[in-house]
Amino acid sequence: MKIAIMVGGFLPKWLGGTEIATYNLARHLAQRGHEVHVITSRDKGQPSETIVEGFWLHRLSIMRIRYLGAVLFWIRPLGCLNRIDPDIILVQSMILGMGGYLAKLLLKKPYVVWGQGDEYLRWPLKGTISKIVLKHAAAALASTQDMATTLAGTYQRDITVVPNGIDIEQFSGAAALRQGTRNKLGIKEKDTVLVFVGRLLTSKGLVYLLNAMPIILQNTSNVRLVMVGDGADRPLLEQLTLELGLQNNVIFTGMVPNEAVPGYLAAADIFVFPSLSEGFGIVVVEAMASGLPLVSTNVHGLPEIIEDGQNGLLIEPRSPEQIAEKVLLLVESDDLRKTMSENNRARARYYSWENIVSMVEEVLTSAVNR
Repeated sequence: MKIAIMVGGFLPKWLGGTEIATYNLARHLAQRGHEVHVITSRDKGQPSETIVEGFWLHRLSIMRIRYLGAVLFWIRPLGCLNRIDPDIILVQSMILGMGGYLAKLLLKKPYVVWGQGDEYLRWPLKGTISKIVLKHAAAALASTQDMATTLAGTYQRDITVVPNGIDIEQFSGAAALRQGTRNKLGIKEKDTVLVFVGRLLTSKGLVYLLNAMPIILQNTSNVRLVMVGDGADRPLLEQLTLELGLQNNVIFTGMVPNEAVPGYLAAADIFVFPSLSEGFGIVVVEAMASGLPLVSTNVHGLPEIIEDGQNGLLIEPRSPEQIAEKVLLLVESDDLRKTMSENNRARARYYSWENIVSMVEEVLTSAVNR
């Protein structure tokens, strides 16, 4: 098949779950013999067209203005799609699904929409947009059952649940990788390391995580928190770190390349994900594959990944006290950490890209043959 994939941002600048998932999906589909074209936005200095690991990457110049940028992305890819002439279009966002609808209307191309996150819930016209996108899509996917149930109930449309995948072998957590990253960060072997990976935004609940640290440190002093990633709220979070006197216990790595993430996970002992709202949370699955016990908020699709008490501990959003309580429970119990680590490595196999790509292939083939 000739497959076009539309996604708002892409690596290396955009390092969220959807961008990483799109990159991996594209290269795995290409490895299976499909002709894959990823259409995304272009940042200054980037080539407009290149080949990356077997797939075509087309970057379009689009103004990054809230709402307007997305609307422009409905229109700008049409010329590129017309030139590519794909068999099927996969749109990696409910909001950008309007671009798929226009391609069907004007270019007579079928599209599949994949709800990757909950960003569409924040749009003022979410009901109208979602209704149009889902009504005309050849198929609709959601990364979690929670999202699928919401969409199916609201728009009376069958939704297929296909989670995002990961490359299991990248997260084996070899001892050399662990020690090398700890040495680079100046972390002692006796220290217990908490890690967060993702965009540094207040919507990720990081203010509450920082406010949990003084409570944790009152009970055990050898705890370090590593914040992997960058984002608009990093200055605010760094200022809060200073105000709380945590500068010796919190490390901000800044933006890191995707291939470096396994090293930071290998260096850690506990993965903490206090997000206030989350669609799928692919980095949570990466932490699972790394064998890390999890402390996560009980929001949206996250309880589908985390079974409380089995492979992680669930908390309510906006609660530094609960974060501290669950972290300390894990810090103080080697047996519990070991059990959760083993459970997570086993559960992560379901999310292998080999498994996920087969699911996506089946949906796309069916959509083309409708």
